Amino acid sequence: MSTQARTGRVGILGVATASPEHEVSQAQAKAFARSFFVDGEGPGHERQDSPALARALSSFDNAGIATRQIAQPIAWLQARHDFPTKNAAYLEAARELSRRAGAEALRRAGVEPREIGAVVFASSTGIATPSLDARLVQDLDLPRSCARVPLWGLGCAGGGAGVGRAMALARGLGEPVLVVACELCTLTFVHGDRRKANLIAVALFGDGAAATVVAPEPWWTPPRGPELLSPYARLLDDTEDVMGWDLEGEGLRVRFSPVIPALTREHAQAMAREAAATAGLAPEDLRHFVVHPGGRKVLEAYRGALTPAAAEPGAEDDPLRHAAAVLRDHGNMSSPTVLFVLERFLDATPASGEAGLLLALGPGFCAEGAVLRW
Repeated sequence: MSTQARTGRVGILGVATASPEHEVSQAQAKAFARSFFVDGEGPGHERQDSPALARALSSFDNAGIATRQIAQPIAWLQARHDFPTKNAAYLEAARELSRRAGAEALRRAGVEPREIGAVVFASSTGIATPSLDARLVQDLDLPRSCARVPLWGLGCAGGGAGVGRAMALARGLGEPVLVVACELCTLTFVHGDRRKANLIAVALFGDGAAATVVAPEPWWTPPRGPELLSPYARLLDDTEDVMGWDLEGEGLRVRFSPVIPALTREHAQAMAREAAATAGLAPEDLRHFVVHPGGRKVLEAYRGALTPAAAEPGAEDDPLRHAAAVLRDHGNMSSPTVLFVLERFLDATPASGEAGLLLALGPGFCAEGAVLRW
């Protein structure tokens, strides 16, 4: 590898997404939640009249979600499953979705599998040792010598972290890097968990996979895709309780704090300013925002912090319209979601030389992403 390959520019070539076949409307998800959390019709539940839970059902109507795709039909989710059964379902579906997304990303990038120098695999909704990227290398016939970098525990931030880590790897190796993020959030549903956090998870979560190829010159040359200017990461101290999983007998129990939108509103502007500085830019140079839409309230927090003078939500000049559209059509899929947004952004936005920020927030509480120029 030449010195030029190690120090040259790096960019994104292809982005692809994959969704499970089972589609659920928000009305169906709300009915499912009512049967467990309010009416007590779910297996093993007694009726519990909880005004707070009944009020929380309104979150389904205000979530900004119309539909989402799930790995198993609702009938499967209505039955109680132990953790090994859930995890086996995760392994089967995640492998296939990851293969589909990865293969299509390589095709769109125009990169041969044999040219890949590393694969970064982000997932936090199931457990596998060896990690699923070992199967992915074989399914896609990638070089058996390529570096495997599994990322677990970053949750929603995993897609942004994958792009950031891939940038450093592509520059260091002088070879293309395949990034795959796959989550099956709905398989983590815990029947015995009657907390509002679990109800909110049902209101938000969907399943999916996304992949992208990050490559150095000469594979990447403008205007084939956006240039990656710098990776960005920030961990906030003493925020472990904000978001994550708690492991119990039925598996991974979701941890959501109601302070997430407030934390986003409080820190997003400083994060954008800090990210811009890592690329030698001023905050006002960031004209595009490819953000993970954790939910409607998180998007509103982003809007207030990053785009105070933004146009009407959803309008052509609204910088968060693609994030809102992904939330509407797919829900919150955790780590792949920001790559779903990136795919839409690239399809709809002509190259202009303007800079932007790809950003996802996740457990830690942390931010992960990259500054790009498109």
